[in-house]
Amino acid sequence: MKQITGLLVLLFLLYGGITVSAQQKYKKLLWADEFDKDGLPDTSKWGYDIGGHGWGNDELQYYTRRIENAIVQNGVLRISLLREDYDTNRYTSARLLSYKKFDFRYGRVEVRAKLPEGRGTWPAIWMLGSNIATADWPGCGEIDIMEHKGNDPGKIYGTLHYPGHSGADGNGKTIVIKDASTVFHIYSVEWSAEYIKIYVDKKLYHTVKNSKLLPFNHNFFIILNVAMGGGFGGAVDPAFSKTSMEVDYVRVYQ
Repeated sequence: MKQITGLLVLLFLLYGGITVSAQQKYKKLLWADEFDKDGLPDTSKWGYDIGGHGWGNDELQYYTRRIENAIVQNGVLRISLLREDYDTNRYTSARLLSYKKFDFRYGRVEVRAKLPEGRGTWPAIWMLGSNIATADWPGCGEIDIMEHKGNDPGKIYGTLHYPGHSGADGNGKTIVIKDASTVFHIYSVEWSAEYIKIYVDKKLYHTVKNSKLLPFNHNFFIILNVAMGGGFGGAVDPAFSKTSMEVDYVRVYQ
């Protein structure tokens, strides 16, 4: 009996203990934006992608750095997708990224957000490998913490893209959150050398085993954006005028 008990304790420490330590692993706040200062987003933390060339997905929006498309107000960041003629595009929006301002390897990312609504809208909370300039995509790796189609309300996508699993062949799963566009939810990822786990409100719905063969073992940066249409966003409501993704905070723990 003592031998059996000892074996059970050993198994718990080896397996159960790993689970506990993984949950407790990411407690130190490494970086955050609480969006508590009104005005343009903090330029020490966020830069912008600019332009309207489709972004590889035949998207319809032009990304700007205007306050009309990205503003911090009343404790939230609001990324607004607008129907307006701008350059040669019919819609404007914003794409914020921490590239060359903040990146990290391994940890937990939490983003509390309320998603936009409307057919064709495509909000995303995601990360790219900081070596994208040399490794290109998908060689740099991509972690999609949250994507949502306005054409399929409430269906949340968590996906990894890397060589052999990119574009429509990404390694992903979905979960349904019916009030994603009316209530704030926490979208998060836990990322280590052993695994990548994607959650909504602490509910785990996608796990990928990491390894040295995958491009998920170097620094990544964070991206927040709202796209329109394209290969993923799909058909656009002809009566669309405006919508926003609201972000309460972005926090990174290690």
